[in-house]
Amino acid sequence: MKCTIGLDFGTNSVRALLVDCRNGEELATSVFDYPSGHQGILTDPKNSHLARQNPADYLEGIEYTITTALSEAEKAIPGFNPADVIGIGVDSTGSSPIPVNAENTALACLDAFKDNPAAHCWLWKDHTSYKEAAQITEIARKERPQYVAKCGNTYSSEWWWSKLWHCLNSTPEVFDAAYSWVELADWVPAVLAGVKNPLEVKRGVCAAGHKAFYADEWGGLPDEEFLSMLDPKLAALKERLYTKAYNASETAGYLCEKWAAKLGLKAGIPLAIGEFDVHYGAIGSGIKEGTLVKAMGTSTCDCSVVKLSDDIADIPGICGIVKESILPGFYGVEAGQSAVGDLFKWWVEVVCKGEGKTHKEFRETVQQAKPGAAGLLALDWNNGNRTVLVDQRLTGLILGQTLHTSQAEIYRALIEATAYGARMIIERLEAYGVPIQTIVCCGGIAEKDPLTMQIYADVTGRTMRVSRSAQTCALGAAIGAAVVAGSGNGGYDDYDSAQAAMTGLKDMVYTPIEENHAVYNRLFKLYKDVHDAFGGVCTNDLGHVMKELLDIKETQLN
Repeated sequence: MKCTIGLDFGTNSVRALLVDCRNGEELATSVFDYPSGHQGILTDPKNSHLARQNPADYLEGIEYTITTALSEAEKAIPGFNPADVIGIGVDSTGSSPIPVNAENTALACLDAFKDNPAAHCWLWKDHTSYKEAAQITEIARKERPQYVAKCGNTYSSEWWWSKLWHCLNSTPEVFDAAYSWVELADWVPAVLAGVKNPLEVKRGVCAAGHKAFYADEWGGLPDEEFLSMLDPKLAALKERLYTKAYNASETAGYLCEKWAAKLGLKAGIPLAIGEFDVHYGAIGSGIKEGTLVKAMGTSTCDCSVVKLSDDIADIPGICGIVKESILPGFYGVEAGQSAVGDLFKWWVEVVCKGEGKTHKEFRETVQQAKPGAAGLLALDWNNGNRTVLVDQRLTGLILGQTLHTSQAEIYRALIEATAYGARMIIERLEAYGVPIQTIVCCGGIAEKDPLTMQIYADVTGRTMRVSRSAQTCALGAAIGAAVVAGSGNGGYDDYDSAQAAMTGLKDMVYTPIEENHAVYNRLFKLYKDVHDAFGGVCTNDLGHVMKELLDIKETQLN
């Protein structure tokens, strides 16, 4: 038996997954909750847009999760030997850039900066740079339209350049102290490889292409003239970043002696190129052309792939089209929603002052209700809109409440809102020629929430399938490690053969209920009216919405 390890750096914790390369069997797992901040996130009560993480938590989490997973495997599996681990893969949230010094040490790990939030990792959900993102969009549309054309024609505050620019504008002392910046997905493999020079960190095209305007056709990162239009200091920084980014068929390096000793693994085993969690999650879900993978958690990311030999149009409002960002040999296409699980959590824990069991109570209360019976309609923008409007300054909305509306009914309306947002994405992708024959869902919601999954099927009119693994991001990273290890070492020489052996689907299938879908078609039309009006797409007269909701409600209750 040969094994690989997938390290999955999420929003609140890091997970290590030990996987049997022969069949994808998950042999052992360990989770480390980040100890810093609130549930692992450094926040600011005066600025709701701020979300940072302590890089020291990542280092502690690597050692704890891998050694614990190996220990569990040794206890449970006769004859298991850590020497049979042939590689490590890493995925992370993103864009989550880290300012580093000339030795590739995160500034936050230095005494001089440990208490400065700007010196920590700028977590994906940090939206403090919304003004910079808007300026980048405006300048790029005028001066470099090809840059924004590949990322939906709008640059996001969740992404690389807007965060770096905001750091320069808001905390120049941190920007000036940073020799370079490294994405979390790239930094961890470099640390494990013992890389001490940021210029030698092997960067993944996943992060570079989707978040940093990288493309081979214009020579890599944006040109200095464009960056100088933002700020000359950003142009000067470019030479301390990178000139080449790599797909997931490449190694990021090899496990160094120091970390091998800490982890109890062989030195010199290969480290896969880092990718974002949802991209490796797509691989762990068996993505191929014609399959849309929905990673459903605190937010949702939708991934599909199109062969490089096929023409693909620029798609307004999506998160990016990047060559080989997910699978080698394919364009990676990404879209998503900024709040899904986070939206349900907000309603239950913040507004209703409930707890985990309250989710279950609300679902049980409304699971037999007919669509539209509550007369409610909501927008899913409590954390902004990632796709298709790409506007982080949009906010949530619930309409149709009466004096009889219950907490549980609003909970269901929020689930429906996220399903409407998911349908907007599907329709946008298909309108621009991205084939979607199969939808595979992964993540905690897909695993544990049948009500939400059925509503998604009914709203979209599509069958929802569920990935076999409950830990698809970590599994995908482990698959990446198996590929860079190669068949000669017990792994695989390509992703086709690795996915065929190591991925699969569960028996859970959610098929649209025809009568529900018909009602949701009426509600989705109202959702689009409200979506377009508040999203600034058009000036719809919304005077009909409340009365039509009441009409649907009366029909469903009779």
